[in-house]
Amino acid sequence: MSKPDDLLVDIATTVESEQSNQMSLTVVVPGAVITGRLAPEAVWRQRVAEVLGGSDRLSPFSAIFTADGDRKRSEPPTHLHLHVARILQGNVGIPETGGMYRIAIKDVSAWTVGDFSYFEQ
Repeated sequence: MSKPDDLLVDIATTVESEQSNQMSLTVVVPGAVITGRLAPEAVWRQRVAEVLGGSDRLSPFSAIFTADGDRKRSEPPTHLHLHVARILQGNVGIPETGGMYRIAIKDVSAWTVGDFSYFEQ
Protein backbone atom coordinates (compact mmCIF):
# COMPACT_ATOMS: atom_id res chain seq x y z
CA MET A 1 0.00 0.00 0.00
CA SER A 2 1.54 3.33 -0.95
CA LYS A 3 -0.71 5.34 1.39
CA PRO A 4 -1.57 3.79 4.75
CA ASP A 5 -5.23 2.95 5.33
CA ASP A 6 -6.62 5.75 7.54
CA LEU A 7 -8.93 3.34 9.36
CA LEU A 8 -6.01 1.05 10.24
CA VAL A 9 -4.00 4.07 11.43
CA ASP A 10 -6.98 5.06 13.62
CA ILE A 11 -7.08 1.58 15.15
CA ALA A 12 -3.33 1.68 15.87
CA THR A 13 -3.70 5.19 17.35
CA THR A 14 -6.48 4.00 19.66
CA VAL A 15 -4.36 1.05 20.82
CA GLU A 16 -1.49 3.45 21.53
CA SER A 17 -3.65 6.00 23.38
CA GLU A 18 -5.62 3.49 25.41
CA GLN A 19 -2.58 1.30 26.12
CA SER A 20 -4.75 -1.71 25.30
CA ASN A 21 -3.50 -5.04 23.99
CA GLN A 22 -6.86 -6.69 23.42
CA MET A 23 -7.52 -5.77 19.75
CA SER A 24 -7.05 -8.85 17.58
CA LEU A 25 -6.08 -8.24 13.98
CA THR A 26 -5.13 -10.25 10.91
CA VAL A 27 -3.10 -8.52 8.20
CA VAL A 28 -1.92 -9.39 4.72
CA VAL A 29 1.59 -8.17 3.90
CA PRO A 30 3.85 -9.12 1.00
CA GLY A 31 4.48 -12.84 1.33
CA ALA A 32 2.53 -13.48 4.54
CA VAL A 33 -0.73 -13.43 6.44
CA ILE A 34 -0.11 -12.59 10.09
CA THR A 35 -2.64 -12.85 12.89
CA GLY A 36 -2.31 -11.69 16.49
CA ARG A 37 -3.13 -8.97 18.99
CA LEU A 38 -2.10 -5.36 18.66
CA ALA A 39 -0.01 -3.97 21.49
CA PRO A 40 1.12 -0.42 22.21
CA GLU A 41 4.66 0.09 20.96
CA ALA A 42 6.04 0.66 24.48
CA VAL A 43 4.52 -2.60 25.75
CA TRP A 44 5.78 -4.49 22.69
CA ARG A 45 9.31 -3.06 23.08
CA GLN A 46 9.39 -3.99 26.77
CA ARG A 47 8.33 -7.57 26.07
CA VAL A 48 10.95 -7.97 23.31
CA ALA A 49 13.59 -6.53 25.68
CA GLU A 50 12.60 -9.07 28.35
CA VAL A 51 12.93 -11.98 25.91
CA LEU A 52 16.30 -10.76 24.64
CA GLY A 53 17.51 -10.03 28.18
CA GLY A 54 16.89 -13.66 29.11
CA SER A 55 19.37 -14.86 26.49
CA ASP A 56 23.12 -15.06 27.13
CA ARG A 57 23.91 -14.33 23.48
CA LEU A 58 21.22 -11.74 22.76
CA SER A 59 21.01 -9.78 26.02
CA PRO A 60 23.21 -6.92 24.73
CA PHE A 61 20.43 -6.11 22.22
CA SER A 62 17.73 -5.69 24.88
CA ALA A 63 18.79 -2.09 25.60
CA ILE A 64 17.89 -1.12 22.03
CA PHE A 65 14.27 -1.99 22.73
CA THR A 66 14.08 -0.23 26.11
CA ALA A 67 15.23 3.07 24.58
CA ASP A 68 12.35 5.38 23.76
CA GLY A 69 11.17 5.08 20.16
CA ASP A 70 12.13 7.83 17.74
CA ARG A 71 8.52 8.57 16.72
CA LYS A 72 7.02 11.64 18.32
CA ARG A 73 3.88 10.72 20.22
CA SER A 74 1.93 13.47 18.44
CA GLU A 75 2.47 11.74 15.08
CA PRO A 76 0.23 8.88 13.97
CA PRO A 77 1.69 5.38 14.30
CA THR A 78 3.63 4.07 11.31
CA HIS A 79 3.85 0.45 12.49
CA LEU A 80 1.62 -2.20 13.99
CA HIS A 81 3.06 -4.11 16.95
CA LEU A 82 1.58 -7.60 17.21
CA HIS A 83 2.13 -10.04 20.03
CA VAL A 84 0.90 -13.60 20.44
CA ALA A 85 1.13 -13.45 16.64
CA ARG A 86 1.49 -16.22 14.09
CA ILE A 87 2.28 -16.37 10.41
CA LEU A 88 -0.46 -18.44 8.79
CA GLN A 89 0.91 -21.36 6.74
CA GLY A 90 -1.71 -23.75 5.42
CA ASN A 91 -3.62 -25.09 8.40
CA VAL A 92 -1.05 -24.09 11.04
CA GLY A 93 0.22 -20.87 12.56
CA ILE A 94 3.92 -20.46 13.22
CA PRO A 95 5.32 -20.19 15.79
CA GLU A 96 2.72 -22.21 17.68
CA THR A 97 3.16 -20.15 20.83
CA GLY A 98 3.00 -16.86 18.98
CA GLY A 99 5.69 -14.30 18.33
CA MET A 100 6.33 -10.59 18.31
CA TYR A 101 6.01 -8.83 14.93
CA ARG A 102 6.47 -5.19 13.90
CA ILE A 103 4.73 -4.42 10.61
CA ALA A 104 4.82 -1.19 8.62
CA ILE A 105 1.24 0.00 8.19
CA LYS A 106 2.06 1.14 4.64
CA ASP A 107 2.87 -2.49 3.72
CA VAL A 108 -0.53 -3.86 4.76
CA SER A 109 -2.60 -4.64 1.66
CA ALA A 110 -5.61 -6.13 3.46
CA TRP A 111 -6.74 -6.67 7.03
CA THR A 112 -9.61 -7.84 9.20
CA VAL A 113 -10.49 -7.45 12.83
CA GLY A 114 -10.03 -10.70 14.74
CA ASP A 115 -7.49 -13.47 14.65
CA PHE A 116 -7.47 -17.03 13.44
CA SER A 117 -7.11 -19.84 15.94
CA TYR A 118 -6.27 -23.45 15.28
CA PHE A 119 -7.75 -26.40 17.08
CA GLU A 120 -6.66 -30.05 17.14
CA GLN A 121 -9.30 -32.06 15.30
